[in-house]
Amino acid sequence: MLVRQSADRLLAVARRFLPEESDAQDAVQDAFISAYRGLAKFDGGSRLSTWLHRIVVNASLMKLRTRRRHPEVRMDDLMPRFREDGHYENLPGTWREAPESGEERREMMTMIRELILELPEDFRDVILLRDIEQLDTRAAAEMLGITASAVKTRLHRARLALRTLLDQRLERKGRAASVFEAAAGAMPPGRKSRSRTGDQEGPGAKDGRR
Repeated sequence: MLVRQSADRLLAVARRFLPEESDAQDAVQDAFISAYRGLAKFDGGSRLSTWLHRIVVNASLMKLRTRRRHPEVRMDDLMPRFREDGHYENLPGTWREAPESGEERREMMTMIRELILELPEDFRDVILLRDIEQLDTRAAAEMLGITASAVKTRLHRARLALRTLLDQRLERKGRAASVFEAAAGAMPPGRKSRSRTGDQEGPGAKDGRR
């Protein structure tokens, strides 16, 4: 009964992390095996659906980490560079309105997810949890075993890197857009993020593991 009630919803969660359908299905299967083995440890402190959601997210991240990947991009190469006077050394891409048609939004979302998977693992996982899965800062920190400050720092850098990657991709296609204007319209509804730690990212946040 539990499998039948939860399978479709959890498969939708896994698909947000894994572009290949077979990988998403494998992640859900792994999640159900883990849930079955750990059911005795479920203390009822959260809803069963929340507990299962966390397990499938973990299974999806583990699946991502085992996938064959091209060499990771270097984060420093994707960060904005500034001159001594504080101005951009290379101006970011031109901003435009978010895509209006459903087809454009789906195309943009597909492109964004492809580019997220090119980021180094630590930054990829944070942006998947915060911006795709829409977990709050504290929940993402607990899931990754890092501090809330580390989540904020990595998220800030991941968003900057993603903007650079998207600008480069769109420039090659002869288009220019802002990742955040486009992504705001393209992101799936997801669950509402409830941050108890505050979500303002800043360069002063310390990146460290607990």
